[in-house]
Amino acid sequence: MTQGSWRWGILGAGAAANGMAAALQAVNGGIQAIASRREETARALAGRYGIDRVHASPEAMLQDPDLDVIYIASPHDSHHAWMKAAVQAGKHVLCEKAITLNARQLAEVVLLARAQGVVVAEAMTIYHMPLYRRLRALVDSGALGRVRLVQVNFGSWRVLDSQSRFFSRDLAGGALLDIGVYATAFARWFLDSAPHQVLTTVEMAPTGVDDQSGIILKNDRNQLVVMALSLRAKQPKRGVVVCEKGYIEINEYPRADEATVHWMDEARSETIRVGRREDALCYEVADMQHYLDTRQGEGDGVPPSLREAGVETPMPDDEVRQLTLSRDVMSVLTEVRRQWGLVYPGE
Repeated sequence: MTQGSWRWGILGAGAAANGMAAALQAVNGGIQAIASRREETARALAGRYGIDRVHASPEAMLQDPDLDVIYIASPHDSHHAWMKAAVQAGKHVLCEKAITLNARQLAEVVLLARAQGVVVAEAMTIYHMPLYRRLRALVDSGALGRVRLVQVNFGSWRVLDSQSRFFSRDLAGGALLDIGVYATAFARWFLDSAPHQVLTTVEMAPTGVDDQSGIILKNDRNQLVVMALSLRAKQPKRGVVVCEKGYIEINEYPRADEATVHWMDEARSETIRVGRREDALCYEVADMQHYLDTRQGEGDGVPPSLREAGVETPMPDDEVRQLTLSRDVMSVLTEVRRQWGLVYPGE
């Protein structure tokens, strides 16, 4: 990881903000500002990480002329509004997953970002872990043949609490936007094109959000995705990419640093280890700063996570590709909720 010179502000002071603050310190060497709706929590985090300025409100921080990039770690339901405000203030944005509530909101932010000439990216670990860069290169090489099927699960056990963000409809709770976004991003990473057919079944929690679901996707290349999600049953975070000549098995896939490739013809298995799961958020920060450097004509077109994976092919459009994946994922999640009839307040 290399130290950058970008001036970051953090919006939010919860668990996600704590994790990203440590990554920013490691990669960027410092954090310039923080703001939260609860100023006392912002001050506590600022003291922990030596953050220079604590703004009285998020609105005040977005107007800080000495900031280049805003990391948004607020609840799902506020991402759209804060991203719009940050972009309108001329700030680059790295936003926690799920980047917005629906595809329309994301399209609006992307259009505004283009007009303002700023970068908008999603803090989705799967797009930046070096392991996934190596595995995508393996798939693209044709050594395993075409991808035919992706199976992916994510299950957490959460206490049913109407006040918890996990089950609150007002806070855009439910399994889909909290853990389903990981599963969908995992699947989309390995597909040749975005899914255009969606079949789904769902069990709703008493609070009116999705409790658990099964989702099947299909794209125009006849590649299938089968997903199982739950907030009320623990299951392995396991993804399997089934190809014509073998399959790839990945456990703990949101921050994976190891995968096993099973070659059917040769009846052998190979373990691939790349990167470190402990550095997952550092890869996000480093890639984001690479996008910003590239905008300024600096760098060689190889994102840090790609270089660590040993893939040296320049990717000058990497920023665009990652945002395209976010848009494809959000389109799927939006269609899934449309079928369920699940609408969040404010949509």
